[in-house]
Amino acid sequence: MIRRIGAPPTGSRRYVLRRGVYAVLPRGGDLLLTFQMAPFEELQLPGGGVEAGESPLHALHREVFEETGWKIASPRRLGAFRRFTYMPEYDIWAEKLCEIFLARPVRCLANAPEEHHVPVWMGADLAARELGNAGDRMFVARYFAKP
Repeated sequence: MIRRIGAPPTGSRRYVLRRGVYAVLPRGGDLLLTFQMAPFEELQLPGGGVEAGESPLHALHREVFEETGWKIASPRRLGAFRRFTYMPEYDIWAEKLCEIFLARPVRCLANAPEEHHVPVWMGADLAARELGNAGDRMFVARYFAKP
């Protein structure tokens, strides 16, 4: 069973299952994150939806590049959580199944190609407090709490 983070589903609401992949990208004591400016402002782990016919690892590489402009290497799955939320960009209520990976940021290849996303380097302690959802905060705090 995958742990739910955040509010439980509302019985009367229909949720669309959305599978997503997200990356914890450490370099030293900092993390590479993305700041999303629209449809609302939020600090996020880079990542996003797995498209039909796409493998989770391919989606992870694609989404990190789209949101940060960075190439990554050596992804390793850390775990998963699910959350129930409204996605205004799609006008749907979603059950988001979020798989979290650890990867190494290798090189910046370009400015973030995806509109409304800006890459941000931030200290891990601050990121564990400022990330926009509790699941992302939990995985960052767990990763950096290890000796």
